[in-house]
Amino acid sequence: MRRFSWFNATSLTLGFAFLYLPMIILVIYSFNESRLVTVWAGFSTKWYGELAQNDAFLDAAWVTIQVAFWSSTIATVLGTMAAYVLVRGGRFFGRTLFSGMVYAPLVMPEVITGLSLLLFFIAVNLDRGIVTIVLAHTTFSMCYVSVVVSSRLVSFDKSLEEAALDLGCSPFDAFRSVTLPIIAPSVIAGWLLAFTLSLDDLVIASFASGPSSTTLPIKIFSAVRLGVTPEINALSTIMIGLVTVGVVTASLVIKRNVARAEAEARAAAG
Repeated sequence: MRRFSWFNATSLTLGFAFLYLPMIILVIYSFNESRLVTVWAGFSTKWYGELAQNDAFLDAAWVTIQVAFWSSTIATVLGTMAAYVLVRGGRFFGRTLFSGMVYAPLVMPEVITGLSLLLFFIAVNLDRGIVTIVLAHTTFSMCYVSVVVSSRLVSFDKSLEEAALDLGCSPFDAFRSVTLPIIAPSVIAGWLLAFTLSLDDLVIASFASGPSSTTLPIKIFSAVRLGVTPEINALSTIMIGLVTVGVVTASLVIKRNVARAEAEARAAAG
């Protein structure tokens, strides 16, 4: 076994410091008494109270959650359908074009995607708002869902579907009763990925949003341009806390499921 050298320890420390030290500083200064974010004046939680009374940030957060939920749900449905067609559809006319159109947003610059969607909305005379942001986020997040689900369908045992068909199930019933429950983890993972991408998006949303549909990333970016305020530090700390809780919870659930599966395997072997 290789020893953990000083070079590896230093590289690892510098890497983690580069990634997490700014977050730690942000969290610390979210409890700063002073309005000046660079001057420490004592411990205080008043900025969290100020944030709770900031209607602009609360409205933007609500818009962001609505957009993320609906866009990730629609993207999951469409991305799963596209993945199923690409993996199980065999060779058909226009397959290459269809595959390229599904995966194009993966490599397309966000500025180009946002601008093209803006021109499309103007051409069809569709007022920009929550609906246009949902459509825009569905467009670029659907491909990520398709990639995740496709990777699971490639390794899926087709004999299970064939057995269901032999027992009298229709193709739709076989997919609903056999295929979908097995690929459900990948579908859920695709939904979570699309939800996260929608929450984080700034560029595309800035093209597709209207005056009454400002998302939280746009609101934060606009506020930061005028200077970082303690409310933004408090909001960022809350978001970091939510992500941390989610990651820790998911890790504990996975660990528990693995332990349960190992226990069941030992019980079956014994």
